Amino acid sequence: MISGPMTPPVRTLADIAPLAPELVVILGAFALLMLDLFVDERRRFVTQALAVVVLAVAAAMIGFGVGGHGVALAGMFVRDTTADVLKLSLLVASAVSLLYIWPFLRERGLYKGEVPVLVLFASAGMMLLVSAGNLTMVYVGLELLALCQYALVATDRDSPVASEAAMKYFVLGALASGMLLYGMSLVYGATGSLDLPTINAAAAGLQGEGRTLLLTGTVFLVVGIAFKFGAAPFHMWLPDAYHGAPTAITVFIGAAPTLATFGMAYRLLETGVGPLFPQWQLLLAGLAALSLVVGNLFALPQTNLKRLLAYSTVSHIGFLFLGLAGGGPDGYAAAMFYAISYVLMALASWSAIVMLSRRDFEADRIDDYRGLNVRSPWMAGLILCIMASLAGVPPFLGFWAKLVVLRAALEGGLMWLAIVGIVFAVVGAFYYLRVIRVMYFDEPQSMAGGPGTMQPRPGLMLRAVFVANALALLVLGLFWSPIMAWCQYAFGA
Repeated sequence: MISGPMTPPVRTLADIAPLAPELVVILGAFALLMLDLFVDERRRFVTQALAVVVLAVAAAMIGFGVGGHGVALAGMFVRDTTADVLKLSLLVASAVSLLYIWPFLRERGLYKGEVPVLVLFASAGMMLLVSAGNLTMVYVGLELLALCQYALVATDRDSPVASEAAMKYFVLGALASGMLLYGMSLVYGATGSLDLPTINAAAAGLQGEGRTLLLTGTVFLVVGIAFKFGAAPFHMWLPDAYHGAPTAITVFIGAAPTLATFGMAYRLLETGVGPLFPQWQLLLAGLAALSLVVGNLFALPQTNLKRLLAYSTVSHIGFLFLGLAGGGPDGYAAAMFYAISYVLMALASWSAIVMLSRRDFEADRIDDYRGLNVRSPWMAGLILCIMASLAGVPPFLGFWAKLVVLRAALEGGLMWLAIVGIVFAVVGAFYYLRVIRVMYFDEPQSMAGGPGTMQPRPGLMLRAVFVANALALLVLGLFWSPIMAWCQYAFGA
């Protein structure tokens, strides 16, 4: 064979070894897609269980370092410690989400074989996203994740609310992707490369019109990132999507993708346009402040718990942006710690609704939790742990998460932003504590099949997972230092 500059390099197994966990997830998704053709309705649990196994195998491969660190696909794919930490966390979150999806959708007659397949493909998209070393890989991973999310939101095809939510999510998601793609095109026009390290090197020396073009592209990149996070003022899709989707689906889309979007933001902003840090730091600081204000103030009047949690998500994204805006290894480590902590809290908060819901009763109104302590003291105690952690009450995990990002903002010279964060942390505590007050101090209702008769969902495994998730917010709050050290190690802090 005659080799030359235009001849593609020969690919061997060693060349794609860092991609091993992704290949397991993708091949597993295709295998389940074929297997579902031969599994009848009564045995659909098989595909669900195998999907969890696939995610567990991929997580184990990452934990044991199978494939090793390195680059693949001519630098388009990068596997490093940062990617491994994020992948391990999002795979665990995806597997836990699947455990809630099966009983919830089956009870309502909504479970379809494509649901675990979509979760696997979405997980593969997230894994590609956090390992992107090239703008092309960023877009491929992002769209693979987004298309699966749109379909999952519309799982309940006969529900006008779910269909409307999916359509809004699709339209606004397409707008966000368009803005991100336009920003990428401007960055390419300014630097002449799609490779993120090459863009970083070129950005440091650009002057004049080239720098202006790159700055414009960076603005669109930040807007695209804010859309995907659900940061204000680009949050309009988030409450409708989270409220309209079946609650068990919201457990997935409201948790794991946060880690993937954080990975995308780090790759684009630090690895890509890192030399423009003073400019995009100001943009992120403004988005953080606006998200804290909008998220907390809009959550205050909510009477529907799903919409309250959706708007509180906007405020939590504001806190995460505090760490990103702080910059440097310590700031990124703080933001990653917050992302991991928030995913644990989001899994617990959405799954609490799943645990107390029934086929003919959705426990999604705050009034549904009136007097829960009388009916189920243990369940009320677990939800108290969740709400206290979300509010940032010590010694729960959420307190330390807020503390580290506030410190990162101070170290990044953003004292004004840290003050805004402290003020709205207090404001946010009000609506979380309101849920606790309703459970412990209001009289229970006694509607047949309604909130007065709420008991934890049957199923030993499901109850065990929920209890472990909720209590982890307290246990990890007492022993949070190893997780923070893990995040700092990921960025060499």
